[in-house]
Amino acid sequence: MLDIAAELHRWVEQGRDFAVATVVAVSGSGPRRPGAALAVDTDGTAIGSVSGGCVESAVYELCQQALADGESVLERFGYSDDDAFAVGLTCGGVIDILVTAVRVSDPAREVFASALAAAARGETAAVARIVSGPGELLGRALLVGPDGSYEGGFGAHPELDRTVAAEARACLDAGRTGTLEIGEQGSRCGAPLTVLVESSVPPPRMIVFGAIDFASALVRMGKFLGYHVTVCDARPVFTTPARFPEADEIVVEWPHRYLERTAVDARTVLCVLTHDAKFDVPLLRLALRLPVAYVGAMGSRRTHLDRNERLREVGVSELELARLRSPIGLDLGARTPEETALSIASEIVANRRGGSGVSLTGAHTPIHHDGMSTAVGRIGSVA
Repeated sequence: MLDIAAELHRWVEQGRDFAVATVVAVSGSGPRRPGAALAVDTDGTAIGSVSGGCVESAVYELCQQALADGESVLERFGYSDDDAFAVGLTCGGVIDILVTAVRVSDPAREVFASALAAAARGETAAVARIVSGPGELLGRALLVGPDGSYEGGFGAHPELDRTVAAEARACLDAGRTGTLEIGEQGSRCGAPLTVLVESSVPPPRMIVFGAIDFASALVRMGKFLGYHVTVCDARPVFTTPARFPEADEIVVEWPHRYLERTAVDARTVLCVLTHDAKFDVPLLRLALRLPVAYVGAMGSRRTHLDRNERLREVGVSELELARLRSPIGLDLGARTPEETALSIASEIVANRRGGSGVSLTGAHTPIHHDGMSTAVGRIGSVA
């Protein structure tokens, strides 16, 4: 539900009762990922989407039923070969959807309200709900902050709340939404519970080094993909808001010095477009040792070979060099700044989602790639 937090927060402030349907798990070629939500209020107003249109009508009716009886329900939708006109997913996937009523009289209302308010403000927070298990636990929720503190709970066993809070914090650190399998008393054994953890985290960062014309196109592409985009260059005449109006931040500073002092994380992407050794070498020497998602550098293959030798001379190891995406981007035959930005963005998405970058036509690879597994269950990335 946190993907439509801004709208739902307004509904909460207006005192509306509503039901929210949330995608819990996806297998096959599902159109939306875990965390996608559709909400319906008592007037019949609907916001959001769980399937891009395939099963919206059926989910809308489930939401209305949940509003009427207050019962949470877990429903599975898939494609039926026997009845092509049955409600299902024409793409052939299977999705599990949890429908929960959020009424003024419900005990978990305050927890949901706090979670929606935090997400609407762009703050880091996670909300955990029981998807399958004893009926009395369904519909209850736990809100977890970035420091591991939590409010609400499931009322079954204190250790369950503590375990879920710890796992939810780990999901927050990775910016992931998905399900966990946990024992009913918070242990790794006993009757299992399936817990949905939805994470709300600030947008990931894209830092573009080099205030060139290609950077302007990449900034626009980064914003389109949902990144918080920073442009950094040591040359003030080129590094101006007028040249990069879509950027969230403009920094006039030597690139490596800025990277030394700014915050990065496992979702950050670094795009080095300067292709000038005096900027590139100190910058990449640092960048390749940081725990970021992606480091790419622009330049010809000759520039790439020369740059690698310079990096080796300053102590960059072969293992560190292997992290460098250079020449930056996928082979699209790109020539213009916009085409080049698309090439770079395509490589970033493929790297994030585990894609191969090859054409889907004639390929036998999956269209959608599952999120990474964890020791406690399935966690699908939404970052």
